[in-house]
Amino acid sequence: MTERPEANGEEMHKTMADADTAERFITEKHLGERIRRLRLKKSMGLVDLGKHTGLSASFLSQLETGRVVPTLRNLARIAMVFSKDLSYFFENEPLPIFRVHRKKDRVRMPQTGVEPPTYTFESLGYMVPDRHMDPYFAEFVPLPENVEPRSHMHAGFEFLYVLAGELVLRHGDQEAALSPGDAVYFDAGMPHSYRCSGSKPAEAIIVTMHQASAGQPQPLRPSVAPAARPASAAPVPKATASDGT
Repeated sequence: MTERPEANGEEMHKTMADADTAERFITEKHLGERIRRLRLKKSMGLVDLGKHTGLSASFLSQLETGRVVPTLRNLARIAMVFSKDLSYFFENEPLPIFRVHRKKDRVRMPQTGVEPPTYTFESLGYMVPDRHMDPYFAEFVPLPENVEPRSHMHAGFEFLYVLAGELVLRHGDQEAALSPGDAVYFDAGMPHSYRCSGSKPAEAIIVTMHQASAGQPQPLRPSVAPAARPASAAPVPKATASDGT
């Protein structure tokens, strides 16, 4: 039986990658954006990248904006500059982190290691895996005059923003009285403590950042593992008013 030309043509169409499909594949890989991110992470200009790859700055600019498609040879030159394999440009990119923490879903935890607790906290980032910072909402209660909060320290840095009430932050030999709207950024490797100085509880947003500065001392003692708690409960901060936030 004679093969029908149109049937053969249809079969060929099914097994050939058309130009539009190939173009869409390249576009979805965001090659230009990946090149640009690598360059900016190294604080490298287009001219500098051109010197390392032998490609002109204007050509690299067109690559990054998607006006031209790189050949494998040119892509390999760029990959070598950043110690990447060619596969880096074609692997599926991880989805950007985006997590909403509803107020109704958060768990309020008391300060650990102190009776009675001098504050409570809620983790604002407990649903984010492998996070690089820990944000908290903290409420500090007034303390009796004869009670002093214990200082603590931990690797990294800390940012605090006062929402309500009056709070005194002691950091090493320094002491700062903070009111609503005041903010402070400090090296958490120095001993520090908080004290509610008003008659009403003080509220603050606290963010601890994990990276330690060069030569920063380690905590005086390891953090104590908290008792078992519900899976949805907020994690114990790395530093608190006695041994936590």
